[in-house]
Amino acid sequence: MTLTISKFRRLLPLLPVLAVTVFTVACAPLTVPPKSEYPVGRARLVLPPGAWQDLGTSEEATSSPAGRTPLQTRAVALRGAQGEWLAAVRVQTNRTGDLRGSPQGVGYCPPQQDVVVKDPADGSPVRADCLRFKLWASSPKWLEKNRPDLGQWMASRQIALSTPYAHVSYRYVTEAGVWVAVDALVDQRLISVRPRNNEEFLVAGLPFQQWAYDLAQAARLSAGMMDGHLAIPPFPFAEAASRK
Repeated sequence: MTLTISKFRRLLPLLPVLAVTVFTVACAPLTVPPKSEYPVGRARLVLPPGAWQDLGTSEEATSSPAGRTPLQTRAVALRGAQGEWLAAVRVQTNRTGDLRGSPQGVGYCPPQQDVVVKDPADGSPVRADCLRFKLWASSPKWLEKNRPDLGQWMASRQIALSTPYAHVSYRYVTEAGVWVAVDALVDQRLISVRPRNNEEFLVAGLPFQQWAYDLAQAARLSAGMMDGHLAIPPFPFAEAASRK
């Protein structure tokens, strides 16, 4: 007992220091990493690295000959190092795996001026595989004229991307009733570089084009997966943009 008391007495001068250390550790803020996955309907939205912010879900439906096709929409947005908006992505899928057939005319994918349009379904009235992308979507009034729904949605959430930015739209619908639609507005610094000469100018849009194709492929593949895994592809110049 004498030995235990002796040790305790030697520790007495250290108790205030230990108390401060324990208090500091207990009060230190916990760093919670941003989420990288979110459910949306029957799908699982997987995001690339970055400070993504969940903007919530909404329930939507579309008419079909077999009744109504229940859909769910989730939106997320990416912030930069200074808190600025760099990208906004909106995904819409079947709410459940209960498919009831697709509406007539969903395969319509008409050409559009100054927009790249790819339609592997070749205008099928019962199957949509429609990809559209435009590098200079921030042109004056372009979004308001061509996608007023998207412009109003952005305004309602007070999301204003720095110009210039690009737009990608993809819709995949099957006759059985599978529905996947993705809209993405992306700061150009994430998907292209400013050309310094004629040679670079000729290939400046290729990374963005490839990213659009990869996004469409990810959405298309998600329709055939049990968990609806839909992985948004990484932006080709995300690291370069974060250093600016």
